[in-house]
Amino acid sequence: MKKLSVKLGMLFFFIIFGLITFMFFFLHNGITQSRVEEELNSLQSRGNSHRDILEKHFDLDTIDHVVLMESEAETDVVITNQDGQVLNSSAPAGVFAKYLQASPASFPRDGQIIEGDWDEEPYISTVSPIEKDGKLVGLVYMFQDTASVHSLMDRLNKHFIISGWISIIFTIIIIIFLSKGITKPLLNMKEATSQISKGNYSVSLPNTHEDELGDLAKSIETLARDLHYLTKQRNEFLASISHELRTPLTYIKGYADILRKQSLPKEDMENYLAIIVDEANRLTQLVKELFELAKLDQNQFAIAKEPVDLHPFFEKIEQRFLPILQESNIEFTVSCPSNLCVMADPLRLEQILFNLLDNAKKYSPNGGTIILKAWRQKNNIHILVEDHGKGIPEQDLPFIFNRFYRVDKARTRSLGGSGLGLAIVKELVHAHGADITVSSKVNAGTSFEIIF
Repeated sequence: MKKLSVKLGMLFFFIIFGLITFMFFFLHNGITQSRVEEELNSLQSRGNSHRDILEKHFDLDTIDHVVLMESEAETDVVITNQDGQVLNSSAPAGVFAKYLQASPASFPRDGQIIEGDWDEEPYISTVSPIEKDGKLVGLVYMFQDTASVHSLMDRLNKHFIISGWISIIFTIIIIIFLSKGITKPLLNMKEATSQISKGNYSVSLPNTHEDELGDLAKSIETLARDLHYLTKQRNEFLASISHELRTPLTYIKGYADILRKQSLPKEDMENYLAIIVDEANRLTQLVKELFELAKLDQNQFAIAKEPVDLHPFFEKIEQRFLPILQESNIEFTVSCPSNLCVMADPLRLEQILFNLLDNAKKYSPNGGTIILKAWRQKNNIHILVEDHGKGIPEQDLPFIFNRFYRVDKARTRSLGGSGLGLAIVKELVHAHGADITVSSKVNAGTSFEIIF
């Protein structure tokens, strides 16, 4: 009973069996009552026909003729006078004594049924009054043996039993196919989820109809793909962290060992110490960025939005960034109309723009140009950071916001960076409820556009 198909099958069976039983009982009852009423009406009509003849000729010859007719039929007749005395009968009158009424005056003109219990009594019977000139002169009692009715009911019951068994067999067959049809996709999905739990994400479920089961199958396949992607990302993330941590630690340890074990000229010592400080700073920045991402993932940071006037905000960024760019002979162009406000966290917005501008600086050649621009378009505020540097290959564009993703897998350490900057930018932009897009062309430059 643990299998779903068995449970569904039993549930369907009991429901359908109950409905069939109720319908069969109702139908059997209706047919039985209808057949008995037909027999009683036929018996009543036969009695009324004899009554009509006897009203025209109420004499012994006519009575004998009526009795003779019934003696050859399956029914019996008893004819009495107005006092209830038997004038003639097609069978011994004593058999019908208990059905002969003592109060004949109470019968209606069309007659009535005096015994209709076919199940318990040996006879069903009716009575029809004989009248002449408005006065009751006799009664015609009609009788029919209930054995014939029982025989009819037995045949009816037999047909119902056969029909019932056929219905049950077909019901069981239909339920088996129905329950298997419902549970087979579920069993496939169960097996698929079991494979996913074991780390096998290459699951494929058979095509189903466009229904809830089909939607569930598609959801499981989507979940498998997402888990595969996340697992791959996690492994790459851990490998990247290991690499990023190991590299500065190797530099720090190596140069520290040189300084500790060898007597070096002061100039070399200062160079090695500078390298150790640079790598320690790089390591500190990496840990800071990882901590930042952890807080972003767990929503443990606050975005304190407030109206930010972008014109003075951009002027502040220009003042801080311009000296750094001038060292590389890079032109910095800032464009923003007055009174252009955006709802944002100023510290987080500054972090976003600093990361994008730092990236633009890294990949811009000497004498290049970086543009920071803002404008309103309909109900949106657009912020653009554009450079004219080496650009990003088209096949890398969908992945540049992934953590530790590098376009140049073998880039020199002079470019710095950990591959986390754009991942942080994307998370911060989405935390503001904004969107970020990127367009780039190799050797022509890259544009990042933020839309609030």
